[in-house]
Amino acid sequence: MEQGSQVPHVIIFPLPALGPVNSTLKLAELLSLAGLNITFLNTDFNHDRLVLHSNILDRFASFPGFQFKTISDGLPADHPRAGDRFMELFDSFKLVMKPLFREMLSSGQLNSVTGESVTCIIADGILSFPIDVGHELGIPVISIRTISAFSFRAFFSIQDIIEAGELPSRGHEDMDRLITSVPGMETFLRLRDLPSICRTNNLEDPNLRHSAYSNRQFVQAHGLIFNTFEDLEGPILSNIRSQCPKVYTLGPLHTFLKFRLESKNALLLSLAPNSIYKVDKSCIEWLNTQPLKSVIYISFGSITILTRDELMEFWYGLVNSKKRFLWINPIVVLRGLKTYSGFLTHSGWNSTFESIVAGVPMICWSYFYDQQVNSRFVSEVWKLGMDMKDVCDRVIIEKMVNDLMGEKREVFMKPTVEMARLASESVSEGGSSYCNLNRLIEDIRLMSVAAVK
Repeated sequence: MEQGSQVPHVIIFPLPALGPVNSTLKLAELLSLAGLNITFLNTDFNHDRLVLHSNILDRFASFPGFQFKTISDGLPADHPRAGDRFMELFDSFKLVMKPLFREMLSSGQLNSVTGESVTCIIADGILSFPIDVGHELGIPVISIRTISAFSFRAFFSIQDIIEAGELPSRGHEDMDRLITSVPGMETFLRLRDLPSICRTNNLEDPNLRHSAYSNRQFVQAHGLIFNTFEDLEGPILSNIRSQCPKVYTLGPLHTFLKFRLESKNALLLSLAPNSIYKVDKSCIEWLNTQPLKSVIYISFGSITILTRDELMEFWYGLVNSKKRFLWINPIVVLRGLKTYSGFLTHSGWNSTFESIVAGVPMICWSYFYDQQVNSRFVSEVWKLGMDMKDVCDRVIIEKMVNDLMGEKREVFMKPTVEMARLASESVSEGGSSYCNLNRLIEDIRLMSVAAVK
């Protein structure tokens, strides 16, 4: 291991939402286990909630080179940071967070616990401004995307879709029209499967323009990290590598971390939830009394906001199915998904990926951002479940639950079990993600050596 100033110091800067924070904390722990110094930069709002609802401080106390730092997201404490108002964060990033981040870096506030300057920044690519600041200060930036590679490619193609005249939508009857401007998806990606920000009649919509811009920033980054594995998204990863050769697939991060910690006493402590919400464990006793694979797990994530009508349609559909179910809000995956027979999900990437790794088929009801793309791949490409987007009807919900847990279960189980096997192989010694993590660590070490010279 390097001595003194040659020990790499990495800032990890996630998008301030539960899924990205959860994924990047696992990456932070993997890099800490490799001996790198890590500064995890979180918003004040999310850090305070992590400290309140998780064992995050105890867990990382075993790494002497690790530290938490916080930055304001510029919003008042009572702002919901969810639903349609989640996108308000992005205006605040530009006005408040970007100058704060530049000042914290240039003044040494983000130096390591032993005073070393920053070797590189690993920042969520949707933030975009860390790449600008990194270039200004001469610090390499590696983008991390906590969405699927397929979703990322769809976001990257927004400008191409607009230029091809495939946006905007021409109305509700237009939603099943095929989109042909996203490489590798020409035969199955419909207008309704595009990211939710594409559902606008205004091509100058600020959220649409921001996404079109920020998702092209990655070509200026030193590299690009995905929480995925090669066997799951290989074809689209090859396409992305044509524009960014240094792509590191490190998924599934939660399984990877478990494998790296299996021989250590801190295993259970490290695998505790990274939750910014209070974890309700009162259902565990009930769950433990149910027959194996008899319960469908339901969660729509930390950003989704259901209307009363939607809530009641789901409720009646589930009750009428006469199947056991456990509905959690927001998402807290209880001891993994393997005790469940199915997952009714909002199709956020963390939730989708957890289900893939656990070998649990899905019913997808996408809500926001990348989830529309994910749900299409689950049903149409990977054949791991059913897509229920844009429908909220108790009769359809009842039928899909019964299909998933009964009549069509075997249809989904064969590809689901196979994909879970491939996920496990990817993080095992010699697997694609195993090798890519080693390559990432070596590249960061080389950055540190170059900085010293």
